[in-house]
Amino acid sequence: MEKTLELLPGNLRMVAWEVTRSCNLNCLHCRAAANCGPYDDELLTKKCFHLLDEIAAFAKPVIILTGGEPLLRTDIFDIASYGTHKGLRMVLASNGTLVNDKAARNMIASGIKRVSVSIDGKDAQSHDAFRGEVGAFAGALSGIEALKSAGMEFQINTAVTTANLGQIQEILDLAISLGAAAHHIFLLVPTGRGRQIAEQAIAAEDYEETLNWFYNESLDCPIQLKATCAPHYFRILHQQKGKNQAAEKPQERFNEATRGCLGGISFCFISHVGQVQPCGYLEVDCGNIQKQSFRQIWENSEVFKNIRNLNNYGGKCGRCEFIKVCGGCRARAYEATGDYLAEEPLCLYEPRAGY
Repeated sequence: MEKTLELLPGNLRMVAWEVTRSCNLNCLHCRAAANCGPYDDELLTKKCFHLLDEIAAFAKPVIILTGGEPLLRTDIFDIASYGTHKGLRMVLASNGTLVNDKAARNMIASGIKRVSVSIDGKDAQSHDAFRGEVGAFAGALSGIEALKSAGMEFQINTAVTTANLGQIQEILDLAISLGAAAHHIFLLVPTGRGRQIAEQAIAAEDYEETLNWFYNESLDCPIQLKATCAPHYFRILHQQKGKNQAAEKPQERFNEATRGCLGGISFCFISHVGQVQPCGYLEVDCGNIQKQSFRQIWENSEVFKNIRNLNNYGGKCGRCEFIKVCGGCRARAYEATGDYLAEEPLCLYEPRAGY
């Protein structure tokens, strides 16, 4: 009998908003291939406020102010304050190098709740090489100290490649020692400048081993651990469920209630010129907020509708019993095949026969 899969609801929980593409670093993996800019047609302050009005009118997602480097926008704290006053949870993603005591105080005053700082190596040599600028590691650590002094909660984000795979434990230890609230790992999706280091994407076997290690670390880690651009992690969570019930923490129960790939389902990305995409790595145009309302795009985009219909998924993703909790990385599928509904190319798991 043919299986029936209901459509996934489009409940907006999180928006990553590239408020600027300008950046002071030249990171090897950058999906935007960002540089110092300036970039044409970035949204003016008034349009930014209007976008926040549109979002807050029908949903209350977390708004991630990202870039580029968002601190290069002179009105970034005005944007954050406006979103806070609209009842939205505002957070900010930074490379940390431009964070000083004044910036940290302004973050607090504007209502920003958490800041992520990217650390991609255990030391200056490895981090600076990845970030393309000497002094990036020292700048990030200095920024973290400013955040701590101001009382701003922060997390560490790490892009995982073959270049730093052997350092992941040490980077996690560093995040803990710095006092981070969380450590989020991102598995490389070779888009933008990242296509030039596509060979540094870890192999499927290492992918599986890393995520199993991450799960085991999460059981007694003093900070929150989250894997991003790694939907298999949620399959692993469900496979491990029952084996570690006694050790299970609330954060794991929360994770099991969500899903691997959230792009187009509860998450979306808005570019510096207003283009809406399922995520920053899946460069498929779903509409532009300068031509349509954000709600209209979120609710009616054909791309989003396709992603929310699990019957559309191809290959072994389409016949996998974990499709609802994993979904495969749609961006990785698109980069490998040109079809965002194709099977995830870096998955070793074979679906259960007869599902």
